[in-house]
Amino acid sequence: MEIIKSKNPLHGITLEKIVTELQAKYGWQRLGEEIRIKCFNDNPSLKSSLVFLRRTPWARKKVESLYLFSLEHGLSKEKPLTFKFGKFAADEPDKTKWPDLEL
Repeated sequence: MEIIKSKNPLHGITLEKIVTELQAKYGWQRLGEEIRIKCFNDNPSLKSSLVFLRRTPWARKKVESLYLFSLEHGLSKEKPLTFKFGKFAADEPDKTKWPDLEL
């Protein structure tokens, strides 16, 4: 039997894991600067962020884009992000690697 693998790099990764890893890597303040949403700027918590992101597709796409970008580029707290308005100023997630991904 042939196993079919998803071409979506986010397949099998929960939103909780994404937010937890981004918060650990960048912190709430930096996440709030890069993605201007209230749940990252006003009394941020994992729980409030998950509730908001699950109900707000446009915000979730921005968070997923940032996660993919940080995975591709191995960014750390010291390296600047170029994430603006759901897209990256210089680099975007490589669509040749993940052509089916809608960002």
